[in-house]
Amino acid sequence: MEKKNTNYSIKVAAQAFYLEEQSDPAHDRYVFAYTVLIQNQGNVAARLLSRHWIITDANSKVEEVRGEGVVGEQPYLRPGEGFQYTSGAILDTSVGSMQGSYQMLADDGVTFDAEIPPFVLSIPRTLH
Repeated sequence: MEKKNTNYSIKVAAQAFYLEEQSDPAHDRYVFAYTVLIQNQGNVAARLLSRHWIITDANSKVEEVRGEGVVGEQPYLRPGEGFQYTSGAILDTSVGSMQGSYQMLADDGVTFDAEIPPFVLSIPRTLH
């Protein structure tokens, strides 16, 4: 039986919110905020070096965003520690999705990717 490597285990969870006051549906501008919680569930401390987002709208338009850190920081996470931040995205459609990965550097010199599972950006549905 293969032993799972538990040294490098980063859990990522995200939740999105529609920002109606910043959006302008008449001009195809839908603004969303999202809060991300990153938790080191591994045995080795690691620093988040960079991010890679894949943002897809309802027209299948894909935008890839790469950059250093998150919200101007490169958080260092010891085992059991977490980091939470809020950022935003603007879409041309009322529905879309985001996913991607964080590029991590562990204290022992190993680099690895922490997967960001897909999550939905959507305006709230109103019931009449």
